[in-house]
Amino acid sequence: MIARLRRLAAQWTTLVPLLAVVLLVLTWGRDLPVAGVALVTVVLAGAVLSAVHHAEVVAHRVGEPFGSLVLAVAVTIIEVALIVTLMADGGDKSSTLARDTVFAAVMITCNGIVGLCLLVASLRHGTAVFNPEGTGAALATVATLATLSLVLPTFTTSKPGPEFSTVQLTFAALSSLILYGLFVTTQTVRHRDYFLPITRHGEVITAEEHAEAPTALTARISLALLGLALVGVVGLAKGVSPTIESGVEAAGLHHAVVGVIIALLVLLPETIAALRSARRDRVQTSLNLALGSAMASIGLTIPAVALASLWLSGPLVLGLGATHMVLLALTVVVASLTVVPGRATPLQGGVHLVLFAAYLELAINP
Repeated sequence: MIARLRRLAAQWTTLVPLLAVVLLVLTWGRDLPVAGVALVTVVLAGAVLSAVHHAEVVAHRVGEPFGSLVLAVAVTIIEVALIVTLMADGGDKSSTLARDTVFAAVMITCNGIVGLCLLVASLRHGTAVFNPEGTGAALATVATLATLSLVLPTFTTSKPGPEFSTVQLTFAALSSLILYGLFVTTQTVRHRDYFLPITRHGEVITAEEHAEAPTALTARISLALLGLALVGVVGLAKGVSPTIESGVEAAGLHHAVVGVIIALLVLLPETIAALRSARRDRVQTSLNLALGSAMASIGLTIPAVALASLWLSGPLVLGLGATHMVLLALTVVVASLTVVPGRATPLQGGVHLVLFAAYLELAINP
């Protein structure tokens, strides 16, 4: 019976990504009726679950921290493509799209995903344990990237408004790529042990002993299906975004809520994967996913929009407002205090979730 269920699950996770891509092709650029939106939503949810399954297969094959890096980079690359596409279609009204999306990703990952994972792991296992050296390095990189790309434009004077000049934007883009490249090298080559899960006694877990790793062919197939599933997730999320926008406007909510909803949909595969790792007491893997996604979102998005600004018309507003800068600063301070001990209780998870709730509340009522 169990073997039959596994075969059924394997077939389901294979068919759904293909169905998502086919549905994306059929619905791209069209106004969907209510029934169409409902169908897209169901397939979107299935694509999210399928993406998580295939990401875990790849992660099991290549091991940590490469597995979490695969999912974070794959999601971010497709997210960047979506941002550039929307900026090309949106004109002046999309001038803040890159800023809003990147900041939403930072708050969702550093507070929402981190808070949920710490809370789940600490409630299930007493305390959440992780490696402070690797997590601290990741957090420092995220804080630096966020400050250089999202805070400094508010205070520069070379160009009016919260915008970078061409030279400043080029510097920010190059700095983002260099820092992200240095982090990936540190994570996967020089100090890989800092980013591996640890036991309650601080010993590094180099491999999972309870399950046999999938074959190379299986991993390659899952990697291809992961890409298809992520294309489906992001593309279908874009397809239902007009319906989301209409619902937000009808409810009288601020337009920034649309960006939050889209970001939540795009980051859903990583959220589920991180929570599964937290339940298995692999909190370091959860933090790798969360902070790695935040870092990739900034480190890849800023260079991409900097390059796209060469041919896109309209301004590129990157600087945060005062309220969001306060939230970012508080997030960095709280996250630093969370990381230093290498252990967390439900209190730390609750603090991060309250910060995330504050971000959502201010998005609804700015």
